[in-house]
Amino acid sequence: MVREISAGGVVVKPGHAGWQLAVIEPRKESSSRQSVTSRGKRQQKMLLALPKGLVDPDEKPEETARREVFEETGVTATPIAKLADIKYVYVRTWGDQQRVFKIVSFYLFRYQSGEIDHIAPDMRIEVNRALWIPLAEAARKLAYSGEKQVVRRAIEYLQAHPEL
Repeated sequence: MVREISAGGVVVKPGHAGWQLAVIEPRKESSSRQSVTSRGKRQQKMLLALPKGLVDPDEKPEETARREVFEETGVTATPIAKLADIKYVYVRTWGDQQRVFKIVSFYLFRYQSGEIDHIAPDMRIEVNRALWIPLAEAARKLAYSGEKQVVRRAIEYLQAHPEL
């Protein structure tokens, strides 16, 4: 089985109504999922995720997370703490259809500078858009269960460290 090592960031900033979280809407065929309304009509549901990507050779996971945050959201951020490693298996839907065992290390970051969604044109192949959402709503809005767990850890960390 193929193995992939990735890293990503949970970027937070204080807002008027509490912490805000930087998320992305990936640009893929699966970036929106269909759901059926009570009237039987199909509607598109936006897929939101945390910024993340493969660790390059000679790069530390925290460096990867910081780079991916910038590339996929347009913001720079200061690392605070490692939150968790999530592990899962997926099947590549492109090319070889291989099963892949993936480990993603997630780090908590505090927003430093930059404008959300101000990303390089070549990143639009991967990211439809980046936006801030309320951190308190993130566990309901994110698409992937592992990322929802990471966000819950971030909330716990922030509650335990009010000085942030």
